[in-house]
Amino acid sequence: MQAEGIGGISATASPTATSSGSVSNQAVQILQGTAVTNSYGGQIQCQGPTLTTTGYVNRAKSFGLPYEPFYWDPVYDLSDLDEDGLLDNPGDVLFFKKTRTGQKDNHNWNVGLSIQATIPLDGGLQERCKTAVDTQLKLQQQVLANRRLDFEVSRLKHCGELMLKGIRFAPKSPFAKVCADVKINYPTPHTHPISVVPAAASSAAKKTQP
Repeated sequence: MQAEGIGGISATASPTATSSGSVSNQAVQILQGTAVTNSYGGQIQCQGPTLTTTGYVNRAKSFGLPYEPFYWDPVYDLSDLDEDGLLDNPGDVLFFKKTRTGQKDNHNWNVGLSIQATIPLDGGLQERCKTAVDTQLKLQQQVLANRRLDFEVSRLKHCGELMLKGIRFAPKSPFAKVCADVKINYPTPHTHPISVVPAAASSAAKKTQP
């Protein structure tokens, strides 16, 4: 818009608008893996609820190019020694001063924690799997108890047979404790009196009875 010829004054309007902005998008991706599977032997495998936690740290840095931390600002000669309202040395530069631009790098840190829970929808399958696990564990414990019994009986048998033959470990042997709790009970000799009646005397006694 221009206005001319008004009182010999010329006016010019030139509005200027400047807009600038920046957008930074950051995302954290979680890749779902397989659920934790527990095996108990006997081809029994169970998958329970899974809780996954993922920590992350992101850093963003932005800066302008070319990087100019300062610039040289000229200082002009503004002297008016004759005080006539006009500069004595217009346009003369006395010196240059160092002026900071204020240009800085921008840093952005993001710290967070992501939590994801995986829960099976069919709870009945989980309960039956747990029951099968309990049964399998009892079977394994019983097998272990049977093998322990076989070992103890075999140890008792061999130690007893060797002791009867007078064979045993030396007291200071590290293996002496293998048969330390085995004892042999020898039968105590004893006698019973037996009365013998002759056959002829027994027949005569029977005939004299009324």
